[in-house]
Amino acid sequence: MVQPDDVQAYIAERLPCDLVRVVGDGQHFEALIVSPEFRGKTRIQQHQLVYRALGDRMRQEIHALSMQTFTPEDWAARQP
Repeated sequence: MVQPDDVQAYIAERLPCDLVRVVGDGQHFEALIVSPEFRGKTRIQQHQLVYRALGDRMRQEIHALSMQTFTPEDWAARQP
């Protein structure tokens, strides 16, 4: 069974990230991802980058992935 740490590593291996946090139960996961690759992209394009990073794992290992994606600037603006 895939663990949240595995999903986190899969994303970080193929997408340059400043921050990746993943929680989940082995099939359903929630991710927080901060990446400079998201700059200038729509939310859909950002999610597509994450799906590409996960590749076939989205069909084979991960049943569902909910994600919040941010550029480093957007993430910094949200911090107190």
